[in-house]
Order: sequence, then C-alpha cells, then structure tokens
Amino acid sequence: MFNLEDEKWMRHALAEAQLALKKDEVPVGAVVVYEDKIIGRGHNQVESLNDPTAHAEIIAIGAACNYLKSWRLSGATLYVTIEPCAMCAGAIVLSRMDRLVYGAKDSKAGACGSLYNIVRDTRLNHQVEMVPSVLEGECGQLLKSFFEKVRRKLIEKEAEEDDRDQR
Repeated sequence: MFNLEDEKWMRHALAEAQLALKKDEVPVGAVVVYEDKIIGRGHNQVESLNDPTAHAEIIAIGAACNYLKSWRLSGATLYVTIEPCAMCAGAIVLSRMDRLVYGAKDSKAGACGSLYNIVRDTRLNHQVEMVPSVLEGECGQLLKSFFEKVRRKLIEKEAEEDDRDQR
C-alpha cells in the first residue's frame, strides 16, 4: 500500500518524465530516494544517446550508486512512472534496492507483475518490496498522450508522402 510520501516522490519522477518528453523521448522518469533524500535521478534518453540501455531507471540507479560510492542500494526506494522492463527489474534486484514504487502498469514489457515479476522472484538472491499504481492515472496519461502524438505525426507523414506520390 502506498502513502503520501510515495505520492510526493512519484511527483519528482513525473518531473523527470517531463524532461524526457521535452527531448521527444518516451516520457519515463525515475528517482532513487535514500534517507528521505533524492540521490539519483533519471529520465529516458534512449534516442538522444542512441543507447537501448538508457532507461530512466538505469540512469537513476547509476547516479545513486555514484552518490553512495557503492553498487549496493540497501535502504533505498526507486520511484518510476511506469512498471520496469526486464532489464531494469534485473538492475533493481542486483542493486539490492529495498523498495520499488511505480505508476502505470506496462502490459507489453512490464517485468514487475504484468509479464513477469522479477523483483519478487524467490529463486533470486534478493526480493524487492513493490508498490504498484502510485499516481497511475497521471503517469499513464503522460505516456498515452505521447504515443497518440507519435501516431498522429506518423499518419500525417504518410499522408504527405501519399500526396507527393500522387503528383
């Protein structure tokens, strides 16, 4: 179950998602909180860095590890606007994070309950407390609006190409 603190920190993750949106990246944002302080921030940068691993979670985890000068993030919580994928869920487990709080579910790539549940898999050497659906509506709407815009642009581009072909 989530609390007001979870909502507060998720708003910081949403602010990171807005930064991704401004760069025409899929608007996903993440923050790592440790001892009531943000120690890592990240937003998707896959397109701008030409790096399929440049997900918000990976960037935030890396920043948090640099801050603590340790790869172990015991005592930390990751807040992310969408359910992490398999790569990010694996990084969360490997970093020994205590908690994961996410906003929107991801039925196509989510690995924290939707398709798999890597962070809760008892076959692994670490399990993470998970709190889904915090500010789910806001997080989901940001993604939905982004992809609607992408589809509109694609349709407009195809229409322009059809017009040129018909001339």
